[in-house]
Amino acid sequence: MTDLKESLIKSADISKLEAEYATKSPQEILAFALEQFDNISISFSGAEDVVLVDMASKIKKDIQVFSIDTGRLHSETYKFIDRVRKQYRIKIDVIFPDSTEVQNLVKEKGLFSFYEDGHKECCGIRKVRPLRRKLAHLDAWITGQRRDQNPATRASVPVIQVDSAFSTAERTLIKFNPLANWTSKQVWQYIEANNVPYNQLHDKGFISIGCEPCTRTVLPHQHERQGRWWWEEATMKECGFHSMNTAQNN
Repeated sequence: MTDLKESLIKSADISKLEAEYATKSPQEILAFALEQFDNISISFSGAEDVVLVDMASKIKKDIQVFSIDTGRLHSETYKFIDRVRKQYRIKIDVIFPDSTEVQNLVKEKGLFSFYEDGHKECCGIRKVRPLRRKLAHLDAWITGQRRDQNPATRASVPVIQVDSAFSTAERTLIKFNPLANWTSKQVWQYIEANNVPYNQLHDKGFISIGCEPCTRTVLPHQHERQGRWWWEEATMKECGFHSMNTAQNN
């Protein structure tokens, strides 16, 4: 932890830093994040995240990357994770949900309860709690959020922020969103120009990819988030990773 990081937390001056970096490139934001924090990790699951892995690997060799395995991912996603691990020669810390919690949920409600009572409970067990365990040991994390991913919840995502959802009274967690200003087109232009691996489900019409039961292809001109939790309203289309987005939009 650097002196700058400590002073930022003490002075609660993250907003000024965010304003300074708001129009900087993802590479500049990443370089700053990796320079200021040793105990920082990239959250990896999709196309945006692997772009960040590619960028970060060109800035620093020993980057930390983690991924949440919910137990309900597509086979293509598991293959994608392994391709990224091999191509960038990195260790990916794969985090799993508590098996007892999963077993109890399935025993009580079956495998597809989220179609009836919403995805929050299942995501809480399979994604949010494992994430919370991981973040409890970090000073900062890096995500692939973009503002245009979901106008209902992510339209005002800053490039740097205090993660109020996962900070505690004893520890302030900093969150970096280097691709906040980018569009999906820019992400894919970068992937193609830099030979970055991607999930083969994208070739089959999937855009936003999560767990297999909660992800589907989208039609031409449909927004990418319409392929996630399609039975719920747009304002509910967050798994809990970025729950502070919905809180800020309420």
